[in-house]
Amino acid sequence: MFRRICLSLLPSLVWTSMAAPAQVPGSLDARLKAIEESTKSAQSSGDNAWMLASCALVLFMTGPGLALFYGGLVRRKNVLATMMHSFVLMVLVTILWAVVGYSLAFGEGNSFIGGFQFVFMHGVGAAPNADYAPTIPHLTFMVFQLMFAIITPALISGAYAERMKFSTMLVYTTLWMLVVYFPMAHMVWGKGGLLNASMGGSIPCLDFAGGTVVHITSGISALVAAIVLGPRSGYRHEPMKPHNLVLSVIGACMLWFGWFGFNAGSALNASGLASSAFVATHFGAAAAAAGWILAEWLLNGKPSMLGGISGCVAGLVAITPASGFVQPMPALIIGFLAGIFCFFMVTFVKMRMGYDDSLDAFGVHGAGGTLGALLTGVFASSLVNPILKTAAGATLPSGLLEGNAAQLGNQAIGVLIALALGATGSFVCLKIAGALCGLRPDAEQEENGLDLSMHGEEGYNLDA
Repeated sequence: MFRRICLSLLPSLVWTSMAAPAQVPGSLDARLKAIEESTKSAQSSGDNAWMLASCALVLFMTGPGLALFYGGLVRRKNVLATMMHSFVLMVLVTILWAVVGYSLAFGEGNSFIGGFQFVFMHGVGAAPNADYAPTIPHLTFMVFQLMFAIITPALISGAYAERMKFSTMLVYTTLWMLVVYFPMAHMVWGKGGLLNASMGGSIPCLDFAGGTVVHITSGISALVAAIVLGPRSGYRHEPMKPHNLVLSVIGACMLWFGWFGFNAGSALNASGLASSAFVATHFGAAAAAAGWILAEWLLNGKPSMLGGISGCVAGLVAITPASGFVQPMPALIIGFLAGIFCFFMVTFVKMRMGYDDSLDAFGVHGAGGTLGALLTGVFASSLVNPILKTAAGATLPSGLLEGNAAQLGNQAIGVLIALALGATGSFVCLKIAGALCGLRPDAEQEENGLDLSMHGEEGYNLDA
């Protein structure tokens, strides 16, 4: 019976299939366009996820990373005051950035400073800013750059630790951001900036993640601050050893961890370039730690934990400008040289010149950033970053040790501009802050420690 029913329905089914043609999918162009849009959407989502993670990693470098690293290196009576620098700069710089800083750094202006189109976050939303990062929201790019702005003045605090008034620090940092950081960030990374290699700057200086913008400016500013303030009370006459190296080791490891966001995040997407910068960062840090430990071992007879973590940070600093332009083996070379060079600066040059850079901000960041920026011109390879095919109007060589002499000259100019702006700006800002608030606490306050005299609390309760 069932078979007879099916046979009787067969002619009507055939006629229906002939009368109503099947639905034809869209044209090939339409399907390709849909696939392309789907791919772009997936790429954008992936890039944004990586960049938001990188934002968190870079903020993690300041608090808790730098706070612990610096906090462990000072004397016990100043630990909270030192950590307070890193914490409060997360607050202060964020507000400055939102109000005017981002606009001055990345708005369209002239070769030296940006304009005011992004003041109060005007026009900064979910749509990408194609000038900087076409696959992620403008908000994501903005907040990623904010994290760089936060850690830079926090690095300077290592030079004036244990002897600057808190109110003075707030005024000095506010002025310094306006006079030094925002202009330097615009010159190197901003549209139309003097040193912007990717946007046709007249002096294209390669700085992938902040060698000049972050480390040279903060390092030279730290040196000026140490000289203007003068040494800590009792410097060279009483021991000023770190009160807790364990905290500093933890902080250094956090810095190493967070630095992957700092450098690999500067690719501004989840790409092979990010992977290359990630590897270069790790290799540079490891090689520098080895270089510092080896130099210390040969000269002093013993390798120290303090030397190891100092070398690690020196390598991270030096590889920062080069991380997106060099291959893995040059990264090892840059790191190893940075470890030895920064050890020499901290051990011999500092002692010879007699300045009291409390936590060696200049010896590590200023010296390491300068070396890394110059060596970027030596080892930069167009096999790593396509931008090198058009930088300075010529293709850079693609082989090891085939650095472009003209690019090395551009690197040197960028270094000199960063040194000059940082030194001059730091001096002027210190003088203004000193006139308004006074630079240092009085002798009794400094003797009692800044934890108690500046903040009314102690990091360690000795009576407990």
